[in-house]
Amino acid sequence: MSVSDVCKIQLENIAQGGDAIGRIEGKPVFVEGGAPEETVLCRITEDHNTWARAVILEIIEASAVRVDSVCALYTKCGGCNLAHIDYKAQLDIKASILKESFSRFGGFEPQKIDVFPSQPFKYRNRMQFHCLRQKAKGDNYGFGLKGRASGEIIEINDCPIAVQKIREIIKSPKDITLPVEKDRFTVFAKDDVLLNEGAQQRGKIKILDKEITADAELFFQSNCSMLEKLILELQRVIEDTKTYAINRALPMADLYCGVGTFALFLGEMFPKVILAEENKSSVSLARENLRGINAEFFALRDSEWQKTLPRSAGEYSFAVIDPPRAGLNSKLARFLAKEGPAVIAYVSCDAAALARDSKILISGGYKLKELKIFDFYPQTAHIESLAVFERE
Repeated sequence: MSVSDVCKIQLENIAQGGDAIGRIEGKPVFVEGGAPEETVLCRITEDHNTWARAVILEIIEASAVRVDSVCALYTKCGGCNLAHIDYKAQLDIKASILKESFSRFGGFEPQKIDVFPSQPFKYRNRMQFHCLRQKAKGDNYGFGLKGRASGEIIEINDCPIAVQKIREIIKSPKDITLPVEKDRFTVFAKDDVLLNEGAQQRGKIKILDKEITADAELFFQSNCSMLEKLILELQRVIEDTKTYAINRALPMADLYCGVGTFALFLGEMFPKVILAEENKSSVSLARENLRGINAEFFALRDSEWQKTLPRSAGEYSFAVIDPPRAGLNSKLARFLAKEGPAVIAYVSCDAAALARDSKILISGGYKLKELKIFDFYPQTAHIESLAVFERE
């Protein structure tokens, strides 16, 4: 097998990242746009020692879960990569990827994975766009999304996964102010609130029964409906004292706290909240959001947290952690494994990182009690999950 060879491949399943996977003489071949259990004719585009990559030339026998995408720009835009697969099958695929990741990187297979579905379309409250300034046409400009195969910016006139308010903006770019000095900007919309980086970028939004100040320039979850489901599940974990060893007379910790979303809803269940986050602007906004709640803030890199956070499991009993895609800092992971609280709720956006960190926590005496997928990003291969750990 070599580059440009044309091969017939029986695809097996979807790998982490969204490509289908098949094999030629035992070597894994990753195929963009493939679906489970279908036969395709492909051309090899990359050939490495242990794996290869290919593009589909013809679908010989289509998968039973293949569907037509509702987006006209699906094959060009880089935003979605599973929209050619039935939504229920997408959920099954994500559960399979998470299970395989634990087996490969965590050293064990979880006994049970619960899945919380989203509405498949019109779910996304937060989107990042790229400016398309056309200098030859004076002040005429638009915006788009990054293309799938290159750095090219694709001009769009709709996006089926965006909430209605953002879809209206996409259809009429004149209704939004593009930042003067940025080529990339973020828009956030919920109910009647529109936040636009470079313009009106800060405002109050309603999550469940509370108002929280969000900023388009700072990270906030992109699917508010699923965020509410996740918050309710975290509250259930804390309230379920018969199952979990959470002493609610002790403080809790919110690590990688962002603008304080989780602490806002969970902090009142404890006498004090300890929040840690590297981004100083996010910490400043978290202080504003947590007014009235007894809280202590640490604006430091995660590699420094173990020097400042409570030093033993007896000082606080519960922590919610929501790290970036890379997962926990290695020093912090080892610190939590050794001196972490009785219960940790780990919110993850990367299956492999979660599995790796789970192995470290379990080596320190934790047991994985629950593992759940919250499908924040339908039509994509992104996997958001919640793992609950309790000290044995």
